[in-house]
Amino acid sequence: MELDLKQIVTASLILFAVIDIIGSIPIIVGLRQKVGHIQSEKASIVAGILMTVFLFIGEEILGLIGIDVNSFAVAGSFILFFLALEMILGIQLYKDDAPETASIVPLAFPLVAGAGTLTTLLSLRAEFEIVNIIIAIVINVVFVYLVLKSSGKIERVLGSQGINVIRKIFGVVLLAIAVKLFATNIQSLFN
Repeated sequence: MELDLKQIVTASLILFAVIDIIGSIPIIVGLRQKVGHIQSEKASIVAGILMTVFLFIGEEILGLIGIDVNSFAVAGSFILFFLALEMILGIQLYKDDAPETASIVPLAFPLVAGAGTLTTLLSLRAEFEIVNIIIAIVINVVFVYLVLKSSGKIERVLGSQGINVIRKIFGVVLLAIAVKLFATNIQSLFN
């Protein structure tokens, strides 16, 4: 186990792209409007714990219930696909029983520590030292916390029109990530 700055930076950037908390700002703002309060600390801590636990025992959990990583990734791509459709078309597919606060669901899971993130962690584990991945997780959790905490300010700066534009742009990006995740993993299922 050795610290490697290059691995930490690379793993951090990969996780940052997959978590895409900046692209989730419209979803976070929408949640805050629905429930009134976002528990930033709780959501960040739970997401960090989920990612760290999955890093160590994710493959074993999936193996235990007879699911391979590729199947998990394909399922995750569908979730991302429908989230992207919601963002692009301005419709609501995901209906929740009016949560009182937004912390664990849907913020910590599946928004931050969703199928894409968890699948990515398993991929990173094959390439990088675990200690470097854990540092990358911590860096991303801190960034997620800062974005969640300042979502109100971000909303005021951007305004509702700005939020809608960003929501549609990142919806297209999320759709592309979903398609890529699907295409990359569907081939392995048939081989």
